Amino acid sequence: MPMIDADGCLLNVTVEGRDGGPTLMLSNSLGSTLQMWEPQMRAFTQVFRVIRYDRRGHGKSTVPPGPYSIARFGRDALAILDDLNIEKVHWCGISMGGMVGQWLAAHAPERIGKIVLANTTCYYPDPSIWDARIKAVQESGLAGIADTVIAGWLTQEFRDRNPDVADRMKAMLLATPVEGYLACCEALSQLDLREDLADIKSPTLVIAGRYDKSTPIAMAEAIRSRILGASMTILDAAHISNVEAAGQFNDAALGFLTQR
Repeated sequence: MPMIDADGCLLNVTVEGRDGGPTLMLSNSLGSTLQMWEPQMRAFTQVFRVIRYDRRGHGKSTVPPGPYSIARFGRDALAILDDLNIEKVHWCGISMGGMVGQWLAAHAPERIGKIVLANTTCYYPDPSIWDARIKAVQESGLAGIADTVIAGWLTQEFRDRNPDVADRMKAMLLATPVEGYLACCEALSQLDLREDLADIKSPTLVIAGRYDKSTPIAMAEAIRSRILGASMTILDAAHISNVEAAGQFNDAALGFLTQR
């Protein structure tokens, strides 16, 4: 697991899978680590060399002081590619990782092949939701919001059926450095990628969760409608669809990424 320097922030990175094959970069949601992609790794590494990483302020990466921004996260991804001497990758990002993917496809199109944008948005009409989240974490820590977040990540039915998975996801959230989490929330409060979408020329698949209240289907459709030629699929899941509907997610993503 190399630690790669992105303007003074050390990013925890793993590279697995096919040597010499096409490369796929995975990007996480807020409050998670690269471990969130475990349900994809067996399937994805049979086809791709797969890069995973912990976003700044998360996991084993360092926690530089803010402010953070989606552009900063995009430059971090480019720093990883530069360090690994990789010219171009396919991108699969969920939630915040999808936002970073939108920025990269618009601002560094020569580095991005196909993109999968899962359970994400380009804009929050009411950014005060992030101000409220910041206030709650400042007052009560991540423990104060954990149950609410997990309820948004995974449906009640899935949590009842897979309590061990829900517990692992909650532990991942609770282990997130508070300062890194807050700096990411501040970046999300300023999110507006609407003008970037028309510049995206990469083949794009948008994935939405049927029961996702954090980034509902309408947000996914807003992205799909602004990217020329983009397609969309809806999975039977809440916000973290790659975990809740792993088989459907893998089939949709791989089918799109390997299509000629």
